[in-house]
Amino acid sequence: MIAVLALENGTWYRGTAAGATGVARGEVVFNTSMTGYQEVLTDPSYAGQIVTMTSPQIGNYGVAAEDVESQGPQVAGFVMRDASRIASNWRADGTLRDYLTDNGVVAITGIDTRALTRVLRTAGVMRGVIGTGHVDPDELVAEAGRVTPMAGLDLVRTVSCTESFDWPSADGSGLEPEGFRLPPQRRAGRPLRIAAYDFGLKRNILRRLVAHGCEVKVFPAAALADELLAIEPDGVFLSNGPGDPAALPYAVTAARAVLEADVPVFGICLGHQVLAQAMGGATYKLKFGHRGANHPVKQVATGQVEITSQNHGFAVDPASLPDEVEVTHLNLYDGTVEGLRHTRHPAFCVQYHPEASPGPHDADYLFSRFLEEMDRRAV
Repeated sequence: MIAVLALENGTWYRGTAAGATGVARGEVVFNTSMTGYQEVLTDPSYAGQIVTMTSPQIGNYGVAAEDVESQGPQVAGFVMRDASRIASNWRADGTLRDYLTDNGVVAITGIDTRALTRVLRTAGVMRGVIGTGHVDPDELVAEAGRVTPMAGLDLVRTVSCTESFDWPSADGSGLEPEGFRLPPQRRAGRPLRIAAYDFGLKRNILRRLVAHGCEVKVFPAAALADELLAIEPDGVFLSNGPGDPAALPYAVTAARAVLEADVPVFGICLGHQVLAQAMGGATYKLKFGHRGANHPVKQVATGQVEITSQNHGFAVDPASLPDEVEVTHLNLYDGTVEGLRHTRHPAFCVQYHPEASPGPHDADYLFSRFLEEMDRRAV
């Protein structure tokens, strides 16, 4: 079946449908990862976005139940150069094409994704529409111009849990498969209790915290800080998530209250941006964002470089940060802020995803650092 991807600037591409039939609308972005497409599909941070994979062939190792980062696919649409029709891997439960179809994800294959990426790099990410079947490209272009812009959009409420829950659950579900676990590096003792805000929380973050010996209680994004502090947590975690961080005043207010309570705080991705605002900083939209598993980040204090996984379209403005906030990490591609630390409160955050393990474990020390901070205050 024919499919067309149209952009708001009038550019359009004709290809073949590779998933569900219908229409997909969203912000068209690109991801430079060579693997991890199932993690990309199921990452809540991609809500509202049509994701273009720059690697030429996607889907050749199929999909596996253990690799999902949420209840199911979260992307608005999916774009590939060559979508493999077979799954060649002993862990595979099925093919990517069947997975996209079964989960209602509209996808297109057979287009020049590198040419598309050049357009997005030059003009910046833009709104787009994928339509399958006999569609008029000009009508899709017009429809792309009516898609709600990402700037100013709160998508967190659409992906966050509605009720708090424990991880792992009483039946043990949620534990990381033994063969994929990096052994924890911490002292023996009682499990540390973490209260986590779910702004679009990836499951592997929960798995890593549990692997390091923690117990986690997850709260909805709109929960008041008092609700989290009422369980007397050893630390508070601010998760990743989609949309514009400047459109989340309720999350910033809660993060500020937690910060002032002097409880150890760790934020990742959107959580980093929310915490930065709570510290007094501001955020802005990047031209085309950072999305991929090959982004070099430098630790300012040591000069050490980490290979990181990234997924964000907004960044923290360094000029907006007060003196009591220290920049700890920088992106070596464009110099944007990748990490922060508060000098008076036990709070730090990073823009990238240490749980994604592209290095493979370059950034896992951040979980240990969080535990060390909590250990110093644990009774």
